Amino acid sequence: MMRSITLLTALTVVASAHQLHHSPSSSLGLHLRENQKPLADRKRKSISSRRPNEAFTANENSRSTCVSEIRGGAPNEDVTATSNFFQLTPLALAALAISTSMSLHYLAYSLARPATMTLFTSSRLGFGNSRSAYPFAMTFISPMSLVLLLGYGAVLGKFGPLRALKATTVGCASVLLVSGLLIAKLDGMVESHPNAKMITKYLIGTLFVFRESYVQLITSQHWSFLSSILTPSQSSRWFAPISGLTSVTSAVAAMGVGRLSQVLGLSGVLVVAGLVLGVSLILGDVAYGIAERNGFNPADEHFKKSKNTTTNNHNSDDLITKAKDIFTRVPTLWALFCEILACQGLSTLLNVLCVTKVSEVITDDNKRAGWMGRFFATINVLSCVLQFGVLPATSTWIEPSTLWKGMPLIMLAVTVFLASPKFGSNLATSEPSLNAIALAFLLMKTMEFSVRRMLDEMVYVPLDYESRYLGKEVIGVLGYRFGKSAASLLLSALTSSFGVIGLRELSYFTTGAAALWLGSAWRLSNLVPTREEAEEAYKIMKKRG
Repeated sequence: MMRSITLLTALTVVASAHQLHHSPSSSLGLHLRENQKPLADRKRKSISSRRPNEAFTANENSRSTCVSEIRGGAPNEDVTATSNFFQLTPLALAALAISTSMSLHYLAYSLARPATMTLFTSSRLGFGNSRSAYPFAMTFISPMSLVLLLGYGAVLGKFGPLRALKATTVGCASVLLVSGLLIAKLDGMVESHPNAKMITKYLIGTLFVFRESYVQLITSQHWSFLSSILTPSQSSRWFAPISGLTSVTSAVAAMGVGRLSQVLGLSGVLVVAGLVLGVSLILGDVAYGIAERNGFNPADEHFKKSKNTTTNNHNSDDLITKAKDIFTRVPTLWALFCEILACQGLSTLLNVLCVTKVSEVITDDNKRAGWMGRFFATINVLSCVLQFGVLPATSTWIEPSTLWKGMPLIMLAVTVFLASPKFGSNLATSEPSLNAIALAFLLMKTMEFSVRRMLDEMVYVPLDYESRYLGKEVIGVLGYRFGKSAASLLLSALTSSFGVIGLRELSYFTTGAAALWLGSAWRLSNLVPTREEAEEAYKIMKKRG
């Protein structure tokens, strides 16, 4: 399986990089001739072409084999030989490196997701098919996300974006790795030690909450780097294929997780996920190193801003104060935050429906893990089709506002179908059938992974550094997780008050959530700029420095 993952990822990455570099519509490849000039000429131009307030002193020892540490934590290495080997500009190579890093991150997540979901619903180690356990666990996602976000904000403010990426990636990889080893150890003690089952159950519950919380924390940092180095026109064309790389690795991981769990066990899958996530950091480090050497490191903006704000003590503001300032200054981000809450509320309800139904229909743990793996593999394959084929072709003539409105309209129609006893039900039980629930969840996640992800990232490109990094993390981490937790808290409250809620009643809530998503997305669509307006705003932002 790992050989297939490596081969498929390599082929996809190289093909995308080749397209990214040679496409006539992308300016990423326009500097190839410049990249083939003598090294000394390119170094002088790279430094002189920076805006005066972003320039820094070049390392005089950079021609030697020594490696020196620079701001933000990137290694100051000469990557010219690598650039020439691939015949890519530094900008394209940096984008390729961070995209591959993000793809490996999603590969790890796609291994951990079915493993943790299967462990959580396991009758032997987890909570079985309890209908209240899943939404109850989801209520803890927001507090966990807030803790992770506060840690990220502290590291970002003090050390810059690369150190923040290193700290969060290493920390999350360690949790997956150690948890896998602990579960493997406790698995053999469940039958003989009375407390082992309880300890294992709560360890799995905590790991489930953590896995739901960490993914967006790391993803947002990769996208923040890309939003900082690409223009709006470049992002509208290439964000979808870049997302496609993550779908490829996610699909491969999801298709192989069933077989991998049979060989290594579910705990072994978690260990592999932790190792892959750790490896992804290497390419993130490479991307920042290339950016630093060639004068477009986003860390430059961070340290320039830190220097300018030290005198008025702005850096001492807490995370909530900074987030409030960003939302007040950029109303589009507040509208995006509200849209994410509604979107994730619907996604969570469909997720609860799907997980509950699958645990009732498929009782064997390994078979259930295989089903979930194939299900998410299908989602990622469909996302790839949209990301590599449909979206790049249509993004040049369909405005983002139209797509923002289209997604919730589709889901409103689907959830009405799901809630209808005449169309979406199993005749024997009057509850929605597994096929109907899976179809609704599949459509939701496919649009979320492809169309919505592209639109979401395009919002940040013409914005300032603080909006792209800190604002993005607040929206990405808290927005996504608050939406999940709010929906789960509502279900838990209803369950406590009225008893277990049936799947038929739960399907009615999905229709209401889809209507809320439509309203928030419609408001956001009236605030997002057109492609032409975004390009103009980007130019103004760059001129201001």
